[in-house]
Amino acid sequence: MRLNWAAHRTTASAVLALLMLAAAGTAGTAQEELRVGGAVLRVEVDRSAFTGGATPILEWLRRSAEIVSRYYAHFPTASVTVRLVPQEGDGVHGGKTFANPNAYIRVQLGREATPAQLLNDWVLVHEMTHLALPDTGEEHAWLSEGIATYVEGVARVQAGNRSETDVWAEEMRAMPRGLPQSGDRGLDHTHAWGRTYWGGAMFCLLADVDIRRRTQLRFGLQDALRAVLRESGGLATDWPIERVLRTGDAAVGTRTLEDLYAQMKDAPVTPDLMTLWRELGVLPQGDSVTLSDAAPLAEVRHAIMRPR
Repeated sequence: MRLNWAAHRTTASAVLALLMLAAAGTAGTAQEELRVGGAVLRVEVDRSAFTGGATPILEWLRRSAEIVSRYYAHFPTASVTVRLVPQEGDGVHGGKTFANPNAYIRVQLGREATPAQLLNDWVLVHEMTHLALPDTGEEHAWLSEGIATYVEGVARVQAGNRSETDVWAEEMRAMPRGLPQSGDRGLDHTHAWGRTYWGGAMFCLLADVDIRRRTQLRFGLQDALRAVLRESGGLATDWPIERVLRTGDAAVGTRTLEDLYAQMKDAPVTPDLMTLWRELGVLPQGDSVTLSDAAPLAEVRHAIMRPR
């Protein structure tokens, strides 16, 4: 979830609640500094609040920042403050990303979070990815959340932090939640959770495959997103969605993003996902998938998951 204070309106009580959460556990909090991907990460953490200590937490932060840096060729911002709010239990409970006046990520982390849970976490990569896209307004939250949902899996595969079969299996299970249901009026007008996160991720998958097919594997969505970050500076900037998509298309020499948006923004579009996955060589097998290199678009699948 990302918020840009310049564009986000909220009530006074909501602001107070956010400030109280951000301040939770302030006693004993120290600031650690990490340098990753050309950026400075200032980590606010109370070492005594977590049973495993700060070392695995700092490793998790560095690893997540490196994953995002590799995908975008550098970290999306020159500096970011990451505030870790201790919660009861284990695991990573969620996060929010802010852009103004400075990049700031608040993550709720279980006091008993284990190194294995941190190694397999997706939340921090998702939140850091939000920093790379300009704020296009709440009407287009599906683009921001969809990119963060899609990129998290691909970026972690490229960095060796997640298996390709795991990512494709998750998409096969979850992406149908992003398909339009009764009463749907297109991505810009249907703000249900499934359409926002997985409908946006579906847009990204369709765009990635189309760009790679049209450019004979020379470019992909990753190149388009790198160009958007390079020219905009990321979340601290307000851009209309049309400019974001036009910039991405110009970088890869297609009109894929603009044309796909024109089709999906105001109308329910139901792509045949099972046929697409079969052509990519992603075949269901129980709760997982098998990958076939004999499929017609197997090279596209390889190109998506291959590090640049």
